[in-house]
Amino acid sequence: MTDKQRLFNSGVLTEERPGAVKPPQELWESKKNGLVIIECPQRIPCNPCHTSCPTGAVMPFKDINDQPQIDYSKCTGCARCVAVCPGLACLVVDLTWGEADRALMKLPCEMLPEPEEGRQVDCLNREGEAVAKGTVVKVTEPMHDKTRVVHVDVPKDLVMDIRAIRVV
Repeated sequence: MTDKQRLFNSGVLTEERPGAVKPPQELWESKKNGLVIIECPQRIPCNPCHTSCPTGAVMPFKDINDQPQIDYSKCTGCARCVAVCPGLACLVVDLTWGEADRALMKLPCEMLPEPEEGRQVDCLNREGEAVAKGTVVKVTEPMHDKTRVVHVDVPKDLVMDIRAIRVV
């Protein structure tokens, strides 16, 4: 099965493609509070990532079906887009966090039980498999609407694999 067939059959993204790209490495490694990663590989009518972005980092869409384009120089890592994305396609990664081998990921969290600060969680890949342990640093509500964003300390070498957590 090709990567394209796998995406459309299973929903599992397997490679970078338009609408699913990493931030520029040199900026990503130096930007405090992190940069957004939006993995939205299909054209669908959706734009809350843009309308919620207070700095204009998620650029205006010419067409409501466009894939998000990001001006990384404007991204502050606020995670408002993470909280509003109905497809759970947005996350923020801070490579400047903590020790050299650790990163902070700001991930959407819609599952119960609600994770608690200081708790260890399973870090899951796109297929739902546990690939690491992480520690919940903070739980926020950027939009003040009970939609949680969980800040998790994770192994830096796995930030492009981890996409969710499971409270154990």
